[in-house]
Amino acid sequence: MLRTRLTLVAVAASIAAIVVAIVTAYQSVSPLVADQVDRGLADRADTVLALLDAGAALPVRPDMTEQLLLPDGTVRPLTPGREPLPVNDSDLAVARTGQGMTETEVVLGEVSYGVLTKARPGGAGAVMVGQNYAEVERVDSAFLWRTASITAIAVAAAALISWLAIGRILRPMRRLAAATRRISTTQDLSTLLPEPGRDEVGALTRSFNTMLAALRFSRAQQHRLVEDASHELRTPLTSIRGSAELLQRARGRLEPADETQVLSTLVQEAKALDTLITELVELATDRHTAEDPAPLDLADVARDCARRFGRRTGRDITVTAADPATVTARPQALARCIDNLVDNALKFSPPETAVAVHIRGSALTVRDHGPGIEAADHRAIFDRFYRADRTRSTPGSGLGLAIVHDIVIAHGGTVSAANHPGGGAEVGFELPLR
Repeated sequence: MLRTRLTLVAVAASIAAIVVAIVTAYQSVSPLVADQVDRGLADRADTVLALLDAGAALPVRPDMTEQLLLPDGTVRPLTPGREPLPVNDSDLAVARTGQGMTETEVVLGEVSYGVLTKARPGGAGAVMVGQNYAEVERVDSAFLWRTASITAIAVAAAALISWLAIGRILRPMRRLAAATRRISTTQDLSTLLPEPGRDEVGALTRSFNTMLAALRFSRAQQHRLVEDASHELRTPLTSIRGSAELLQRARGRLEPADETQVLSTLVQEAKALDTLITELVELATDRHTAEDPAPLDLADVARDCARRFGRRTGRDITVTAADPATVTARPQALARCIDNLVDNALKFSPPETAVAVHIRGSALTVRDHGPGIEAADHRAIFDRFYRADRTRSTPGSGLGLAIVHDIVIAHGGTVSAANHPGGGAEVGFELPLR
C-alpha cells in the first residue's frame, strides 16, 4: 500500500534525523561533563589545601574521598569512614617533590573514581581527591534514557502525523484512480473526475480531463464518420448493385449501347467507391501524424504539386509567391493538403481555364474559375461529405476539404474559403510561422 510505504519512508527519515541529532548532542555534552568533573576535582583539591593550611575542618561530600599523602608514602585519611585511595608511583613522586599533579582512574569496590593528586606547598606531601563516578554515570545514563524516551515519542508523533498527512495528500489520488478505473471498466468517457486542486495532483487531474475531452471528441468524430460513411457508401453501392442485377437479368439480351452504358456506370461507380474508401481510410487513420515535422518552404511544396498535377491532367496550374515563408509541418501531410485543394479547384474549373496557386507568407490559396461558393457554405465546405446544392453533380467524395481541415487544424493553422472578385472561388489555409 502506497500510504504505508510512504509513511515508513517518512518515519525512517525522522528516525535517522533524530539519531543524528542524539549522537551529535551526546558527543557535544559528554566532553562538557568530563570537563566539569575535572574542574570539580581541581577545585576540591584547592579547597582541601586551603583548609589544611588554615587548620580548619574539611566539610564532607558524599561523592568525594580525600586523603593526605606524606613524602614517605604514609597515607593520612581526611574523610573518616572512607576506603583509602590507592597510591601509585606518580602520586609518590608528586608527594616527595612537592611539585606538579597527576590524574588517574581507579576502582574501589566496583565503583570507579577519578583521582587528582596535587602537591602541597612547602614540600609537605600532597593531597589526593577522589570523585565517585557513580553520579556522573547516573547522569549520563539518565540523559541517554530520557533522550531515548523523547526519541520514541517523537518517532510515534512523526509516524502519526505522516500517516495523517500522507493520507490527506493521497486522498485525491485515490479518487482519481477510482475514476480512471471506472472509465476503463465501463468505457464511459462522460465520467466526471474529482475537482482538481492547485497542487501536483490537481495538475494531473486537469491533464486527465484534457485527455478525456480529446477522447470524447475523437469518439464523437468516429461515430459521426461511421454514420456519414455508411450513408455515403450506399449511393455507389446501390448503383453498382442495380447495374449488376440488370446485367444478371438481361443475360446478354441488352442492346450493345445499353450494355456499354451499364458497364460504364459500373466502372464509374466502382472508381468512386474506391476513391471514397481511400479517403475514408485517410481521414480515419490520420496516417500522416506518424511523420516528424520539418521546416518546409511553402512555395517549393506548391510548385511540386503543380508539376505533378500538370503532368497527370495536362491542365494549366500556375504558382505565384509573395514573400513565401518557411513553415514547420509534416511533409506528406502538407503535400496532401495542397493536392486536395488543387484537385478540388480542377473539378470546378472549365478545362480551358487555369488554376492559380498563390502564396503570401505562410498563407496559401487556390483559385478556380467555377461557380463560386454561397456565403452560407464558406465554413460548411470543410465538413465531411458536405456537398453544396450547385455541386452535387460534380464527381467527388466530399472528403477532400475535410482532410485539408483536419491536417491544417492539427498543425495549429486555419482554413478559409471565399469568392474571388474576378469569379470563381479561393480556398486555402494559413499555418503558423516557423
